[in-house]
Amino acid sequence: MTTNLSMKIQSVRLYCSAVSIGKLPSDGLPEYAFLGRSNCGKSSLINAITQRKRMARASGTPGKTQLLNYFFINESWYLVDLPGYGWARAPKTQRQSLTYMIETYLQKRKDLTTAFVLIDSRHVLLPIDHYLIEKLGENNIPFSIILTKADKLKKGVLEKNYRSFREKLLLSWEELPPIFISSSLKKQGLEEIRNYIEKVNKSLTQK
Repeated sequence: MTTNLSMKIQSVRLYCSAVSIGKLPSDGLPEYAFLGRSNCGKSSLINAITQRKRMARASGTPGKTQLLNYFFINESWYLVDLPGYGWARAPKTQRQSLTYMIETYLQKRKDLTTAFVLIDSRHVLLPIDHYLIEKLGENNIPFSIILTKADKLKKGVLEKNYRSFREKLLLSWEELPPIFISSSLKKQGLEEIRNYIEKVNKSLTQK
């Protein structure tokens, strides 16, 4: 995505960590939620986007994020780190609790501006990811897609996976949401994501 905007991350601070939407900010500022399957590279991507090494806790063990973590960016918008989903080794009650937390946030949070769905580019569009995307569409929740860990694939394989991903979505979607290809390690796609957020924020102030 080409744009002449350029967002600079000037300030970042943890605003709150909550277990329910009743404990979340009520100031009406835009929120950008990041969610994806456990071990999709979410924490690393959030750290890379915000240019902070340890803001979101990256771990080799999936399922570490179990709260709605709100980060206040540039004193003007929130980055929301949602729990990962689909970790089969988690106890059933924990999976159900986290699923309920995620679904409640997505469906009821009025200040949610965009949900970024993170999908590992090596395993694009697994059934659980497809289900989430369809639910977002059915509920008219604005979202974008970020294919992560692009550095793990050779260019030809990445392009093949990307084409396959689009083709599968186009079977049920007439028009696709924005799709970003990213690598936290190689800093790929980070500026495009930041600039997309900046563009949306500017459009909100002009309404």
